[in-house]
Amino acid sequence: MQKVNVSSLASSAYVHIPFCRRRCFYCDFPIYVVGDRQRGETSVTISKYVDILCQEIDITPISGQPLKTVFFGGGTPSLLSAEQLQKILETLDRRFGITSGAEISMEVDPGTFDLAHIRGYSSVGVNRISLGVQAFQEELLKAAGRSHSVTDIFAAVDLIHQVEIPEFSIDLISGLPHQSLDQWQNSLNTAVKIAPTHISIYDLTIEPGTAFGRYYKPGDQPLPTDETTVKMYQMGQQVLTTAGYEHYEISNYAKPGHQCQHNRVYWQNRPYYGFGMGAASYIEGKRFTRPRKTQEYYQWVQELITNDGVIDWEVTPKEDVLLETLMLGLRLAEGLRLASLTEEFGEEKIQEIHQCLQPYFQQGLVQIVDGRLQLNDPEGFLVSNVVLADLFSKLG
Repeated sequence: MQKVNVSSLASSAYVHIPFCRRRCFYCDFPIYVVGDRQRGETSVTISKYVDILCQEIDITPISGQPLKTVFFGGGTPSLLSAEQLQKILETLDRRFGITSGAEISMEVDPGTFDLAHIRGYSSVGVNRISLGVQAFQEELLKAAGRSHSVTDIFAAVDLIHQVEIPEFSIDLISGLPHQSLDQWQNSLNTAVKIAPTHISIYDLTIEPGTAFGRYYKPGDQPLPTDETTVKMYQMGQQVLTTAGYEHYEISNYAKPGHQCQHNRVYWQNRPYYGFGMGAASYIEGKRFTRPRKTQEYYQWVQELITNDGVIDWEVTPKEDVLLETLMLGLRLAEGLRLASLTEEFGEEKIQEIHQCLQPYFQQGLVQIVDGRLQLNDPEGFLVSNVVLADLFSKLG
């Protein structure tokens, strides 16, 4: 009997819920704007999407173990009703199984849910909430095109605490237009006072095709200078680690024992299912991304049903798997086990990596600790793109 490598089997699922009240100025995700009045309880559009999403899940071939993590991202998943969320989870459980104690995460936005909603999400299995705060200053929220206010943020935090969701994360963005170091310090201090179990900090990226992409070019004012954004990163690392958060990934901090298990699947380049508009899957060394537009996605699901779940997967070449493993694994503070890299890619390839990284070893930006290849925190993390670009050019 052939031995099955359990680590190569998918046990995680990402579910994309594309609906938003409006598109934020920095957003290039596949979303569908429904305005301020539409919710899952009242929207035919949202109900139709949930039905088709469940059809996709039902026809998808099983290629893994029961699910240990499920992540509802978007978009704004908190525009769904609890009943719609339950329908999706029941479909996943029926098709793949969901383990007892699975981490079930849900992104929510302030101002898009009330106490009944958050209680409903909790009752159907959600045990991890990620609140899209982004900033604690009214003027910055408006500058970013967010649909909520600072008052909405604190109301949302109060609701989450009332329901006692076990895992609670806050998202913040640094490098916003007009954002000062004082404002950033205030946002960090406020987040620490709220005391979530997890905090994510994302440095603003100006993406083509977004409102910000039309308004600004990288380096333009009123965007903070590179020097200021570096100080923001260092300040985030200092404030949050001092407050007891572990800096376990370039952009993520967690209280001990509260890392996001679903996102670790990505960073460790392990397999996962993806469902919904624009979602990506990585199964058995093959990748596939679904259409990013609603009608095209609906048509694709119908074709999937006609083809009995057969998907035209793109096989990832071995060289690309190595580069992806380095790119993702070096995001983690723990880095990559050299023994595992050697076993998978060979001693010769590891020697090439060592040779490429020599200048960074000498500068103290890259290190080997207990047999693990790591970027130093925070200096190595700050130049991660430079290090990775060098690896890609010499190994690709």
